[in-house]
Amino acid sequence: MADAAERRERLVEVYREASVCTKCPLSEGRTTVVFGNGNSDADLMFVGEAPGAEEDRRGLPFVGRAGGLLTQLLAGIGMSREDVFVANTLKCRPPGNRDPQPEEIETCRPYLERQVELIEPRVIATLGNFATKLLTRNPTGITKVRGTPQVHELGARTVFLLPLFHPAAALRTPALAETLREDFASLPGLLERDPMQLAPPDGPDPGEDEGAAREADQLGLFG
Repeated sequence: MADAAERRERLVEVYREASVCTKCPLSEGRTTVVFGNGNSDADLMFVGEAPGAEEDRRGLPFVGRAGGLLTQLLAGIGMSREDVFVANTLKCRPPGNRDPQPEEIETCRPYLERQVELIEPRVIATLGNFATKLLTRNPTGITKVRGTPQVHELGARTVFLLPLFHPAAALRTPALAETLREDFASLPGLLERDPMQLAPPDGPDPGEDEGAAREADQLGLFG
């Protein structure tokens, strides 16, 4: 089994591959690929939706208002961005911040899968609908599954997956912000548990659907 240093080097290789990716039309309109950043040996990984305008400009995920809230929420449970790894389902910004399209998600999926495989998190927190549906392989909306840990096989390992509201949604709706804080509070305890001790829950009804400096910044925060 590869040690942390070896896995980090492999992650850098995946980043370099993604940074010149032209596999879908999103590559034509991006400023830069937003691969993800943080601790490459993190026990906790966050997966969001797609880069926004500021993320596209800076090449880093969650650097706008939603990123500020994510940082605050982590501080509330005694953690920082340097303790975790943060990525998105898409590595390029969709035009006008529109929703990711299925073919874009599928094209980008191998990059995310390699990230999970190499980082080896114990817990993956999905932020919002798109990340949750992708990683749970279930179309049920976030409202029905948020806050309840699931067990999944991801990156050839068994992990806890905790669906959470996206911080951007919490910024728009104050009531969701409190729910998000409550769900975040369960993360430290989840990190102490063994996923093998929680039997996989019965899946939700599958018919329910609710609808350069940049490289240095990214690689420098891979732990």
